[in-house]
Amino acid sequence: MIRNVVVGVSGGVDSAVAAHLLRERGLNVLGVFMRNWDELDEAGRCSGEEDLKDAEWACRRLGVELRQVNYVREYWTAVFSQFLDDYQQGLTPNPDILCNRHIKFDLFHKHALEHLGYDAVATGHYARNSLGNFLERAGAPDTTEAARLLIPADTFKDQTFFLAGIPREALQRTMFPLGDMAKSHVKELATKIGLQRLATKKESTGICFVGKRNFKEFIREYISSRSGDFVDIDSGVTVGQHKGIHQWTVGQRCRLSSFLQPYFVAKKEAASNTIYVAAGHDHPALLSTRIHIDPPNWLCADSEARLLAIVSLRCRFRFQHTKPLVMCTLRIVDNTFEVQLDAPLRAITPGQYAVFYDELACLGSARIINAEPLSQSLEAGEHKKAKAETLKS
Repeated sequence: MIRNVVVGVSGGVDSAVAAHLLRERGLNVLGVFMRNWDELDEAGRCSGEEDLKDAEWACRRLGVELRQVNYVREYWTAVFSQFLDDYQQGLTPNPDILCNRHIKFDLFHKHALEHLGYDAVATGHYARNSLGNFLERAGAPDTTEAARLLIPADTFKDQTFFLAGIPREALQRTMFPLGDMAKSHVKELATKIGLQRLATKKESTGICFVGKRNFKEFIREYISSRSGDFVDIDSGVTVGQHKGIHQWTVGQRCRLSSFLQPYFVAKKEAASNTIYVAAGHDHPALLSTRIHIDPPNWLCADSEARLLAIVSLRCRFRFQHTKPLVMCTLRIVDNTFEVQLDAPLRAITPGQYAVFYDELACLGSARIINAEPLSQSLEAGEHKKAKAETLKS
C-alpha cells in the first residue's frame, strides 16, 4: 500500500492544494521545494526566494514538513545550456518540457523514491493517471497495468503537453491530485482552508528564468548579437537587417517598414546567419502539413508497438499547448519519423515538440527537426503529377 508521498511544493496554489488533498486522504506527506534557478531578475531580486517563503508559509498552515533540494547546477547543464545552444543553432526550444524530463521527473523523482525512500511522488500538475490520481489501483498485488497520462478534467489548464517528454516509468509512481478538479475549484478550496494568500497570488507564466524581462533583452545577456540579413523567401532579395537569429522565431512578425504586406519569419539558417521572411500572415512558406521529427518518447507502449508493427499510426497532434488538437498520421519512412497532418498548421517550429494524443491520453512526444513548407509540398506534388503524366504518355 502507498502510505508515504513526497509532494513537490512550488509556492503556488496548485501544489499547496495538492498537499492538502494528500493529507485529507490520511497519507504521510513530505513537501520538497526545488531550487532550480538562482539568478537575479531585472529588479535585483531572486523570485525563487519569494516562492520559497510562500511554500514555507503554506506548509506551516497545512502541517506538512518542508525540505529543500538544490538542482541549480543540474538545471543549468541539462536545461539552460541546451536552451542557449538551441537558440544559437536557429532552433526554438521548450525549457518546460526539458525541466520536467531531466529535473522534476528524473532527479527529483529518484531523490524521493530512492534516497528518501518514499512510496510515490505527487505534483500540482493538471493531468490524470490511469492508475488513479492517487494511485488507487497501483497497490493491488495483481495489478500489472501500465500507467497512462490522461487528459485532465480542466482541459483549459491541461498540462499534459509539458509532461509528454518524461520517462514513462515515472508515471507508475506519480500522483496528480488535481486531475479531476477545475482551477476555479482549486482556488475556492485554497481560500476555504486558509490559503487565500496563494489563491490570489499572480500565476507565473512564460519561461521561468526570463521572468518579466523582455525576452530579447534577456537573451542578449547570454548570446552575443550578430547582424545578418532578412531575405524575402520568394524573390531572394534582402529586405532588412537583424541583430541575431536567436532573437527571432518562426511565424514572428518582423516589423520591417515600407512594404505593402507585413513580413513574417519563415525560416532561419544558422550557417549563414540569414532569416528568410515571407510576405503575409498566411503565406504558404509559413504553412505545413508534413513534419520530420526525432524518435518519439513514448508514454504509451501500445501506441509505440502499433506504430512499429504497421509503420503508421492515426492520432491527434499539437505543437503548442494552447492550440486545438488536429488529426495526423505518424509514419516511419526509411527509418525516420514523419508526421502528416490532415490540415495545414502555421509556424511549426524546429526545436519545439510534436505531442501526440488519442481521445483520452497523451501518447508521447518528439522534437521537431523541420517542417516542410506547404509551398514546397505543393511543388513536390505537382512535380510527381507531371512525372506520372509523362510516364503515361
